[in-house]
Amino acid sequence: MSFLLRVVLPDKPGILGAVATALGDAGADILGVDVVERSDGQAVDDLAVELPSGRPPDVLITAAESVPGVQVESVRPSSGRLDTHRELELVDAIASDPANGLARLAEEVPRLFRAGWAIVAVREEGRSYRVADSSAAPETRAGDLPWLPLDKAMVVDPEVHWVPEPWSALDTELAAAPFGTSLPAKALVVGRPGGPAFRPSELARLAHLAGIVATVLGS
Repeated sequence: MSFLLRVVLPDKPGILGAVATALGDAGADILGVDVVERSDGQAVDDLAVELPSGRPPDVLITAAESVPGVQVESVRPSSGRLDTHRELELVDAIASDPANGLARLAEEVPRLFRAGWAIVAVREEGRSYRVADSSAAPETRAGDLPWLPLDKAMVVDPEVHWVPEPWSALDTELAAAPFGTSLPAKALVVGRPGGPAFRPSELARLAHLAGIVATVLGS
């Protein structure tokens, strides 16, 4: 069984090594590490780990948090791979086939951001609808997203920003970034069922990717 472990740890030499040792002692095999962000003396890392069949994921939390100062933010099932920093490859593929660019963007973004689904939404004349979505995107009826247009990427809080109920089911964390500057207003929306929350560095990546693809597609 493979899992994706997000940990918050002191940004000090040797801490990540100590976490790796603790996970190894618990029987976990580390398949990859990605630094999500670093700030204020802390680091946020994603660790792809594999556990022997039958071992519960709780042992990962216990092992990692046995290292002083380390907190586990989330544990999720994973494919076992970390596809990091693949945005440029996606942009290149979209530029080579712009007719299918929106569909490819929606399908690939969840993999890049370790999320569950993505939608490119449009708002015009008081109603909102999707123009592209990933295979796992929730089914919804036409409605409205009154928080469009966006000036910048943001975390979408269902208690503040209205969204269709299926979007927020399963404790889904939501993020959205403006997609182009032309009318009607468009946004790239990403859902991460079960969390963790989107970090500022992830919002910056999402905005950067959406902006580049919108420029490539002339949106």
